[in-house]
This record gives sequence, structure tokens and C-alpha cells, in this order.
Amino acid sequence: MHAQGQASQTDKAVAVLGAGSWGTALAMVLARNGREVRLLARDTAKAAAMESGRENRRYLPNIRFPDSLRVSADMDAVLDNIAACVVALPCTAATSILPMLHGDYPVIAACKGLHPDSLIRTDEMLAEHIDARRIAILSGPSFALEVARGQPTAITMAARELGQAAHAASFFDDTNFRVYLSDDVVGVALGGALKNVVAIAAGMADGLELGHNSVAAVVTRGLAEMARLSVACGGRPETSMGLSGLGDLVLTCTGSLSRNRRFGMAMARGKSIAEARAEIGQVVEGVRTAEAIDHLATKLAIDVPLMQSVHHVLTGRLDIGNAVSLLMSRPERPEF
Repeated sequence: MHAQGQASQTDKAVAVLGAGSWGTALAMVLARNGREVRLLARDTAKAAAMESGRENRRYLPNIRFPDSLRVSADMDAVLDNIAACVVALPCTAATSILPMLHGDYPVIAACKGLHPDSLIRTDEMLAEHIDARRIAILSGPSFALEVARGQPTAITMAARELGQAAHAASFFDDTNFRVYLSDDVVGVALGGALKNVVAIAAGMADGLELGHNSVAAVVTRGLAEMARLSVACGGRPETSMGLSGLGDLVLTCTGSLSRNRRFGMAMARGKSIAEARAEIGQVVEGVRTAEAIDHLATKLAIDVPLMQSVHHVLTGRLDIGNAVSLLMSRPERPEF
């Protein structure tokens, strides 16, 4: 799976930008075989607490860092003479950092989303500042807590060429973190973004206690909408059936650790967006992505009623009960 002839890359550190749950978990994976890994925290106090305590007490308590993992708030020090850089920041925060990533090392995006105004994907966001030959996208079914614990995880690394994806994947040599390769950057990037919106819908169905049948319907019809929109943007249909599509969708729609699912459940229980976000305590990417999908689907004339209904609920154009009624009363049509 991993690229050959890359032995010299082990002499250099790997940088991970973003010390939230996902960035920390990925830094731990990268460091488990002794590689030097530098994790960038947002401020000196947080970096010092994580470095001295050897854990991310807020997001991943009681999971000790590998000895070769170091935490710092000094951007220049973190990026000095590195072999690769993993960007694990929310998409909105990543844009300000990307212009600083000079060099010829791979830049691996581990963030998922669509910009609601520009409608750009994660790969397009990186391409505004970084040569396409350096860009890779990491996406798939992977709760940070389970990754940090070393529980078996399978995920996809995408780049414009498979060799490029293999080189990016070669840094993740933890045997419990299996990386599959793809050259469908569009499909992988969109799968990671779109599934968050469907997960909000699944959470709403759970919160309303509509039953297992309704959640299964959300997952299945949500997958159909994801594939339809992805293909319209240039992705391949089979990618939607893989780890970065169906795999991530099932996990995010059904797993108790899913932020987007828990957000949808909170909304169904009558919480406002602000209250639901506060209850989660972390970024819920699906909220912004829902807005982007609504605009993108309208622009491309693609039928995605489930995902657009989520946006209409979040913006107050529909209440949840009316959204369910409207979806269920749509005219019958062939499934495929």
C-alpha cells in the first residue's frame, strides 16, 4: 500500500495543524512508530498543558501521547524542515494558514466541508494556495476517539495520482490505521462534506423518535443524493459507495460519537442552533455545509430534497415536522 523509496522521509518530522480531537488523534497515529510529530495548538497555554500532561485532556482524556509527539503554539517551529503537513483545522480556520505552507512536502487535508459562499470543496480550497502535486485528502469513517485509542480504522487517501496518494499514505504506518488509495479527489472531498448534512437529518429523525425505519431511509436516500451531486461535480459514482462515501455516512448517521448526528438530535428536542452547538462543544461542519449544498444544488439543478430540507430547517424556513411531511408526500418515482 505504501510508496517505496521513501526511507529518507523518516528523518524529518510531520506537522499536524489543529489540536482538536481529530488533529490530536492523527498526530498520535503518525507518532506511534517513533516518528517525530509536531502538533500545533492554538495558544501557548493549551500547548503547554498538552505537552506537560501528555494528553489532550479536553477532547481525548486519559489517552497518553506517544513519546515522539510534541505540542507547540509556534507555527514557524512546527513547520520547520518537515516531511509532510496534515491540516486538521475546521475549513473556516484553515484558509488563513494555507498560504504559510511553503515547500515541496505533501499537504494532507483532514478537514471536511464546503464553503457556503464560494461553494468550493476542500481540495479547491487547498489548490488556491498549494500546487496540486502536493495536495492529498484524507477522509472516511473515523471517530477521533477510536483512532486515538488505536482501534482498527480504514480510511481513504485521495490525490490526483495514485502514486501521490500512496506517498501521502506512507506516513500513516500504524497497522491499526489502514489507508486505501484513490485518485478521485472530487468524490472523496465531497463525500466527507455531504455526509455531515445527512447525519444532521438522521439525528433529527432519532431525536423525533421516528424509528429505525426512518433512519434507514435517511441513510439510503441521503447516499443517493450524495452520489447524484458528486457525479454532477465530476466525482465518480463508485467513490460514493466506498469508505469516504457510504462508510463515513453510516458511521456519522448512526454512531453515538457523531457531532452532526447529536446536533440534529438536539435540534429535534427543541434546542436553537446556538444551544445545540454549545451542547456539542465542537465545530459542527454540517451546518455551514448544508447552506453550501442548498446553493450548489440549485446552481446545478440537482434534486437533493433531503439535504436541502436540512438547510431549510436550520434557517427557519421549515419546522422539522413540516419537513418530514413534505419529504414523505413527494410524488412516487422510480428508486433508480
